[in-house]
Amino acid sequence: MRSLGVLLAAVTTSILPSACLPEAVPCPAIAQASVVALTVAASYAPHVKAIHLKACQDGTCREADLDLMPGSTAVDLGCEPSAGPDGVCSATSSPDGTLTGMLMMDILTESRIDATATGTSTAGIPLPERTLSFLPRAEYPYGEQCGKFITAGVLLDEDGLRPAG
Repeated sequence: MRSLGVLLAAVTTSILPSACLPEAVPCPAIAQASVVALTVAASYAPHVKAIHLKACQDGTCREADLDLMPGSTAVDLGCEPSAGPDGVCSATSSPDGTLTGMLMMDILTESRIDATATGTSTAGIPLPERTLSFLPRAEYPYGEQCGKFITAGVLLDEDGLRPAG
């Protein structure tokens, strides 16, 4: 009986400390693409046929003619009202009149990016050259335990380039 009491005490004391440790938080297995994203504003998109983007960061430059795709926005379709906190929610995407493209970079850091956009209008004439120096954004969308995501985005409109967001 005495050994059963000792065994019970040993098991109980070994379980209690583990109950006080913080639970590990799972992080999504999502790789981040090192890109400079460009959005052509809806008001300017009808005038744009092609865009060439050059971006320089930390002494390295990349440039390319961007594959422009129609942009979209998420439309919340709501949640099932009777399902509670684990209920099903949904959304859909809807065209928003913008054009989007991405320039692949080798590495994206928090250092300044110098961007230059040139292009061709739908009338076939060159668009004005637009330049911008900006800092990428560093965020922790899944919490600090899951690591930092660095994003770099620019918006092109009639007035020029500006940081997106």
